[in-house]
Amino acid sequence: MTTENLLRERECVLNLPDVTMVEHVDRIARTTGSSPVPEGKVRRGYRHVADKFGLAELSAIPSDLVRPPRVAQCPIQLEATLVDAHPFGGLAQALEVCIERVHAEEQVLATPNRIDPDEWRPLIMSFQRFYGLTGEQAGSSRLAEIPEESYRRNGRQLAGVAQSR
Repeated sequence: MTTENLLRERECVLNLPDVTMVEHVDRIARTTGSSPVPEGKVRRGYRHVADKFGLAELSAIPSDLVRPPRVAQCPIQLEATLVDAHPFGGLAQALEVCIERVHAEEQVLATPNRIDPDEWRPLIMSFQRFYGLTGEQAGSSRLAEIPEESYRRNGRQLAGVAQSR
């Protein structure tokens, strides 16, 4: 899901992979559905892929309330609609969505309306690295091959970040 897609279509699915899905998620790192590939992504080594489901070896299934499909293998899928977009920091935007429907596999549920935190093992990306809830790295990411500086506009440093000595 990109910002442009969500602003245009006004709906999305947030597919929440678990820690066992590292390889599937990483297969689509550095890919985009945009054609032509935007210049900023070209500089970072992205390529166009029309079928990300196929490349990731995942299955698309229909959503109930929104047009975008869900990822069948994700234990939790959230169908959502765009409520508002809040620009900040130049090109960035915070996108506010309303969750319209939650799909969750039975094994991650404590009750019909509650996720069991002892059973749900989300895949988390932190600073270009994949993690689970163990604190140890869950796998490597192709995104970590992109120098972080390439995401900064005009080589600017982050404001208000102190370095430890």
